[in-house]
Amino acid sequence: MYQQHSGSRTFRGRTSSRPSYGGRSRPQGGYSGRRPGGASRVPRQRGANIHYSKFIQKAETVEEATVFTPVHTFADFLIDERLKKNITKKGYVTPTPIQDAAIPLALQGRDVVGLAETGTGKTGAFLIPLLDKVLKNPGENVLIMAPTRELAVQIADEFKAFASGLPLHFALAIGGANINMQIRSLRQGAQFLIGTPGRIMDLMDRGEVNLAKCSNVVLDEADRMLDMGFIESMRKILGTMPAKRHTLFFSATLSRDIEKLIGDFLTEPERISVKTQDTSKHVDQDIVRIQSGRTKFEHLAELLRTGEFTKVLVFGRTKHGVEKLFKLLKAEGFKAESIHGNKSHGQRQRSLKLFKDEHVQVLVATDVAARGLDIPNVSHVINFDVPGSYEDYVHRIGRTGRAGQRGKALTFIE
Repeated sequence: MYQQHSGSRTFRGRTSSRPSYGGRSRPQGGYSGRRPGGASRVPRQRGANIHYSKFIQKAETVEEATVFTPVHTFADFLIDERLKKNITKKGYVTPTPIQDAAIPLALQGRDVVGLAETGTGKTGAFLIPLLDKVLKNPGENVLIMAPTRELAVQIADEFKAFASGLPLHFALAIGGANINMQIRSLRQGAQFLIGTPGRIMDLMDRGEVNLAKCSNVVLDEADRMLDMGFIESMRKILGTMPAKRHTLFFSATLSRDIEKLIGDFLTEPERISVKTQDTSKHVDQDIVRIQSGRTKFEHLAELLRTGEFTKVLVFGRTKHGVEKLFKLLKAEGFKAESIHGNKSHGQRQRSLKLFKDEHVQVLVATDVAARGLDIPNVSHVINFDVPGSYEDYVHRIGRTGRAGQRGKALTFIE
């Protein structure tokens, strides 16, 4: 597929007093505590230019959502019948809003800009038309870029389900995993390359990936890739692809940098926005003031011992801090796991699965888990460390209060 050897051949194919809440009202659950000292303001937290008041907001009443009536069913789409059967096997009958709007345009070969959040079905919105395209045109190749290993793995898992039994193959190119196995997948003939910009660049530098004839590309969570500093890698990768290509672009936000990227690399794209009510409006948000003489860890441990904190995602700022907090929780007898950039791919996937399957109560993570991951039934998000930006905060707390449920988010303030 993407691989090029000897400069000639391009391959294709296959404890103590309770914590004190500083908000206007305490979250539901009956916690007691007083505001310390009567101070009405606290300093902005180190590493974040965000006033604490931004972390206080009661969830709005979760009203019954307006019923979406799709224009299409999956049976309506002019796609390969084998692919339709796999879609049916997954239990899909009617498309989500992003799928309903994007799939017909992508099937026509139109460039698409989709403004949509995680959990809206956008993976299917780009995989279904591209799988159909390669089935009908075996010479086509597809590059799918995502910001994190975990999101790339989620896309690969969806690929396996949609492509079950079909003559379609993918290679997964992510850091923290054995690059030699990834090279082997490429050499065996994958039509789809799913990966993160950094590892894709590594494979290009090794001469294992040649995108000169790859005319289909998906940029998923593009705003997060920019946030993570991948802009130059993205430009370099896209710059090696044919000028005439099919580009599907998905982002939760449209910043000036995103708009410039769209202008530089897409051709008269169709724009689709299916952003629903902000997830944060379904989340009770409050702060926990750390009382003098107590530590954040003592507050955290006390909260986790209450019955309400059943499935808790705790965010820290640094890899070292996250790992230290995880070990402290384990030492106190909590069932916990951690995810951060110093862990191997296998370790991160194991931790994530244990948390998803509710074998552990707490997942301690850096912001690597704040975007793209769809984890059901997270009861609480706790910002043990204040995030670096308000946008990061919104993405963190968006891991709870999903699918019409109410969630709760607490931010520790020192």
